[in-house]
Amino acid sequence: MPGAIEQVQGGSITTPRGFSAGATAAGIKTHGDEKLDLGLLYSDRPCSWAGTFTTNKVKSPSVVYDQNIPADAAIRGVVVTAGIANACVGAQGLTDAKEMADLAADHMGVDRGSVLVGSTGVIGVELPMALIRASIPTIGLADDGGLDLSKSIMTTDTHHKYAAVQFSVGSSTVSIGGIAKGVGMIHPNMATMLCFLGTDAAVAQPLLQKMLSGAVDDSLNMLSVDGDTSTNDMAVILANGASDAPAIVEGSPEAETFQAALNELCVELTKQLAADGEGATHLIEVQVEGAGSVQDARAAAKTVVSSSLVKSAVHGADPNWGRILAALGRSGADVDEEKVALYINDVCIMEGGVPIPFHKEAVVSLMRRDQVTFRIGMGLGTASATAWGCDLTEAYVVINSAYTT
Repeated sequence: MPGAIEQVQGGSITTPRGFSAGATAAGIKTHGDEKLDLGLLYSDRPCSWAGTFTTNKVKSPSVVYDQNIPADAAIRGVVVTAGIANACVGAQGLTDAKEMADLAADHMGVDRGSVLVGSTGVIGVELPMALIRASIPTIGLADDGGLDLSKSIMTTDTHHKYAAVQFSVGSSTVSIGGIAKGVGMIHPNMATMLCFLGTDAAVAQPLLQKMLSGAVDDSLNMLSVDGDTSTNDMAVILANGASDAPAIVEGSPEAETFQAALNELCVELTKQLAADGEGATHLIEVQVEGAGSVQDARAAAKTVVSSSLVKSAVHGADPNWGRILAALGRSGADVDEEKVALYINDVCIMEGGVPIPFHKEAVVSLMRRDQVTFRIGMGLGTASATAWGCDLTEAYVVINSAYTT
């Protein structure tokens, strides 16, 4: 069994020892002292690193730059911009990504090639390198700078997302912290919007990649706001070993605890992202149980949570459960209608494929809560998965009909 894992109140990516961060308002989004849009993450010692990146065939050069960094490279930090995606801008995008990484490395006093790049925002616009050149040298780094960094990566987010967890390895306390952004163009495949994680555990790269990929598959990849996959999606973790705890070794109890803690952290960030979906008023959670395989469970959960009809029904507190079954049936998962059970906020709506009479007004009242949970029993096996999303509102259309105007 994994060891005890604790949430860190107010924790973020700078909760783990050895990490500091900072941000500034460079004017990339719009002018204003409070509109942070350029940030740095720094480790006081070399880190192993792992990442998952968008599978969209149209990729931001910022993603391409990171993917070209060797897996065994010693990473010292991250530079990230918000407001402009650095996507669909031709060869200049990769030139700008490299220059931005080099500027950040010089400012932090670390080797060039040891800084990752992230960007998010409007597609088809080049990075304003004059602003970036002038602003990176002004960024101060602080041990509590993780919250400013989390603010600097926001675009249409209404609030910043951050969390951290801690657990024991031997006589030492190990922390994992993270920040994330993204509330529109969210339907990740192998990554999420922007998610940066740090840990003061010592974890070798191959194991770190395996554990990040596992955590992302069960959390960030199970999130859908609108069914669109971004050109800039990435989830990255840095491990610097600053806790001085014994190294995490594959197959050990400590590795099991680390994986559980990383999963818990990623689920927390995922739920924060889903709850803040563009125009959202409800968090939706879809729990699939008894599927024939994990792949089927994930496909079923994500198809239901991303259904526009289901999302619209949640917005209207309409227990139109047939939409859930229709989405389940087209998910690609193995489905036997005669074995399906369905619950809305723990009220049984169907059992063994047979509708169960329910008090409609009571379920409507339950669906007006901040979170609506659909639990689906497949009756075909033991596999399970959970997906998260949000309702579809008029505000989503307003936000995205005037995004660049």
